[in-house]
Amino acid sequence: MTSNFSPLPLNGKTILVTRSAGQSSQFTQLLTDVGATVIEMPALEIAAPSSWEDLDFAIANLSTFDWLILTSSNAVNYFFDRLLEQGRDVRNLEGVKIAVVGEKTSQSLKQRSLQPDFIPPNFVADSLVANFPAELLGKRVLFPRVESGGREVLVKEFTAQGAEVVEVAAYKSCCPRNIPLEAKIALHNRTVDAITFASSKTVKFFCQLLEQTFTKNGNENQSQAITDLLQGVCIASIGPQTSKTCLSLIGRVDVEAEEYTLDGLTQALIRVME
Repeated sequence: MTSNFSPLPLNGKTILVTRSAGQSSQFTQLLTDVGATVIEMPALEIAAPSSWEDLDFAIANLSTFDWLILTSSNAVNYFFDRLLEQGRDVRNLEGVKIAVVGEKTSQSLKQRSLQPDFIPPNFVADSLVANFPAELLGKRVLFPRVESGGREVLVKEFTAQGAEVVEVAAYKSCCPRNIPLEAKIALHNRTVDAITFASSKTVKFFCQLLEQTFTKNGNENQSQAITDLLQGVCIASIGPQTSKTCLSLIGRVDVEAEEYTLDGLTQALIRVME
């Protein structure tokens, strides 16, 4: 008798997911649905900024802005939660257009019953700059972002085109204190087939965690120790900027998503590992 059973494409593969705690469930489900065994190792923690002062001042003066730029779900959630905490709501954004980077960011905005005025064709900041639909000369742009900065290309290019870009810290990201035991054992025993990175920060903090956990107080070359530990493990990146950081800190990227989304990253893994 002929079996019609067709195994799932990532059946038997163990994938390490480095997204922050609380943000990994969707990706974990996508990978599980195609047969993977998923181990979550949050390499990023998200928290309130050190000070709300700048964001609160911007919120109090929303009517002076022409555009609001949101480049992550974290920016959406922290901005709008703070807007409500300050006794305001989406009505205070009347006259302010909203541009977002990424489908996930767009979905987070829609959950707030808002539609973005502009989503660039590619889910990266460079595409937002290259395809921005309006004249920027003399415009005021509010850019709530991670406290440590980022998206320098966006600020630089918008400023060059004559916009006044007001950057405010809406949240901060930091490195977790340790690696979950399940992930530590899997890495040590070399049972991980692929590691996924959805941002440059997760690459940076992942490497920090590995150095803290698997190198011996600086007595061995940390870079070589990480290289040895990850030998034979597929390094999977969500997009060009993340890939650049992987190359810098890990020394390679084995696969990059063609579409810079979690679905795209899942398909990239299937493409290279099936």
